[in-house]
Amino acid sequence: MTLRWPAACFPMNETLSKKYESIPDQPGVYIFKDARARPVYVGKAKSLRNRVRSYFQESQFSDVKRERMLDAAEDLEWILVDNEKEAMALENNLIKQFKPRYNVLLRDDKSYPSIKLTLSERFPRVYVTRRLRKDGSLYFGPYFPARLAYRVVDLIHRCFQIPSCHVDLTRYHPRPCLQYYIGRCLGPCVEKLPTPEIYADRVRQIRMLLEGRVSDLLRDLHQRMMEASRDQRYEDAARLRDQISVVEQIRERQKMAASRGDDVDILGFHQEGPLVAVNLFHLRGGRVVDRREFFWEDLEAFAPREFFSSLLKQLYLDLQHLPGEIHVPVDFDDRAMLEELLSEKSGSHVRILTTLSGSKRSMLELVARNARHSFEHRFRILKPQAQEMLAQLAEALDLPQPPRRIEAFDVSHIQGSDVVASMVVWEDGTMKKADYRKFIIKTSPRNDDFQSMREVVTRRYRRLLEEKRKLPDLILIDGGVGQLHAAADALDSLQVIHQPLASIAKKEEILYVQGREAEPIILDHHSLALRLIQQIRDEAHRFAVSFHRSRRSQRELTTELLVIPGVGERTAQKLLSHFGSVNSISKLSEEELSQVVKPAQARVIHEYLTRLGAFN
Repeated sequence: MTLRWPAACFPMNETLSKKYESIPDQPGVYIFKDARARPVYVGKAKSLRNRVRSYFQESQFSDVKRERMLDAAEDLEWILVDNEKEAMALENNLIKQFKPRYNVLLRDDKSYPSIKLTLSERFPRVYVTRRLRKDGSLYFGPYFPARLAYRVVDLIHRCFQIPSCHVDLTRYHPRPCLQYYIGRCLGPCVEKLPTPEIYADRVRQIRMLLEGRVSDLLRDLHQRMMEASRDQRYEDAARLRDQISVVEQIRERQKMAASRGDDVDILGFHQEGPLVAVNLFHLRGGRVVDRREFFWEDLEAFAPREFFSSLLKQLYLDLQHLPGEIHVPVDFDDRAMLEELLSEKSGSHVRILTTLSGSKRSMLELVARNARHSFEHRFRILKPQAQEMLAQLAEALDLPQPPRRIEAFDVSHIQGSDVVASMVVWEDGTMKKADYRKFIIKTSPRNDDFQSMREVVTRRYRRLLEEKRKLPDLILIDGGVGQLHAAADALDSLQVIHQPLASIAKKEEILYVQGREAEPIILDHHSLALRLIQQIRDEAHRFAVSFHRSRRSQRELTTELLVIPGVGERTAQKLLSHFGSVNSISKLSEEELSQVVKPAQARVIHEYLTRLGAFN
C-alpha cells in the first residue's frame, strides 16, 4: 500500500517525502535530522507511521515547538524494535547521546558520585568519582547522598583490602605504604605480597557487592569461612566472618527501608513562560536525605505531561538502585509502561503515583513550594545580576547585543621557545571547557607575539568558516593594540567583517575595541563587566601557560634521551609515553625496557643510564 502525504500546512522536502512513504506501521524510534545530519528531535512510538503522520497534520492548536522543529528538519530516520518498552529505552539512550535541540534535556545542577572499579588495570582499584568515562572500568551508582559512596568504598578498604591509591602499579616497588600495615590494602605494589589469584578473587567479591548480588556473595563467603574453619585457618575464617557481618548489615538496612515503603522520590515544579524550575526530593528511611534542582530557560511550549514523561525516563532508566515510589504532580500517557519497565529493571515493584493524600500530599506541596523558591532565586535574583553584567559589557564595547558566547586567545612562550596559544570559551554564564582549544604555533618567527596571534586566529576561524559554524558574539585578545591589530588582520584575510573584537592590556586593565583604538576603555574597578573580562582573560592565560609548561617539560625530557646513541625522537617519545620520566626509565632493567623498544636499544639505553647514574 502506498501512503500519501496528508494535506497539511507544513511543507516537506523531497527527502522527507520519500522517507515518509516507506515508514512502517511498527514500534520503534524516529529521528528528525537537520541539513547537517544532526538529530534535532528523537521520539518513540507504538506505530511509527501514525506518530510521524501526526506531526504534519493540521491542528486547531498552535504548537511553536513542533513548527520550529519541522522548519529545521531535513531528513527522517527510524529504528525498529520489538515493542514499545524497548522503544522507550532506546529513545532515552539516543536523547542522552545526541542531546537533540527540541527534546526536553535533563540539565542537572550537580553530579552525584559513582564508584569506579578499574578492571582494565593489572590490579584493579576502587574510586569514588563524579566523571564517567569509556576507559574499560565499571561504574556503579550514582549514590546519594554523596557520603554513601564514600562509606561503601571505605568498607571495601576495610573488609576486602582493595586500594584507591594512585601508586604506579605497572611496576613493583620495594615496600608497601601505611595502608598495607594497617590492614586496608593487600599491597599489590610489592611483588608477591598478594598473589594474582587472591587479588582477582577479592575483586570478584567486590563486583558482586556493587552489582547487588548480595545473596550470592554471602553464600560464597559463608562457604569459604566453613572451609577455613575446617582447615584450622582461623585468621582467614575470622576475616571472612567480619566480611559476612558487614555485608549482612547492608542487606538488612535495604530490607528494612523497602518494608517500610520509605524509599520515595517526590518531584515538584514551578513554571512561568519558557522558564521552568523542578525540585526532586529523595526520601530514604522516612527522611529527606537530599534535594536536586533542575532549570530550563527555553521551553517555549511547556507541556507538563510530555515534560515529566521525558524527565522521568532520563532520570531513572539508567539508575541501578530505584526507589519504591516516585511521586509526580501530573499524569502522562506512558506512565504505566514506564512503571512496568522500571519494575523489571529493579526486580521489585516501582510505582509512579500522581494522586496523593495525607502526609504524602503535604510533602508534594512542600516540594512544589521549594521549586517556586528555586525559581525565584535563579530567575529573579541571580539572573538580573548576570543580565546587568552582560548589558554593561555590551554598552562598554558598543556591541549590538549582550554576548552569549565569548572566545578568548592568549600566546605563551619563554624567550621564543615552545610557542603555543590557547583559546577558552565563555558561554551562557560559564566557562565551557569542552570547547577549549590548544594551538602549537607553526609558522611564526620566534619572539613574534603579533604573528603568533595572527596565525592562531586565522586557523581558528578559517576552520569555523569551512564548517559553516557560527562565529562568537565577541572575540577577546589577551594583549594591547598590537595583538588586537594582528587578530583584526587575520579576520580581514578571511573576509570576516562586522565581527566584535576587543583586547585587554595586562596590568593597566585597559580595553581596546577594534575601530576605536584611539579611545581606550577604562572600566570601574568594581564593574561587573570588568570582572567578567578578567575572569575570561585569566582563564585563557592559565590554559596557555599550563600547555606551554607541559610542552617544555616534554621537550626537555626528550632531549635528555636523545643524547643516548641510537635513540631518536620517536623512540624517546615512546619511552616517555609508556614510563613517564627519565628517572623512571633509569630504574628499569633491560627486560622491562625491551617491552617497549628493541632488545639492542634496551641494552644501550640501560648501559648508558646505569653509567650516568654511577657517575652522578
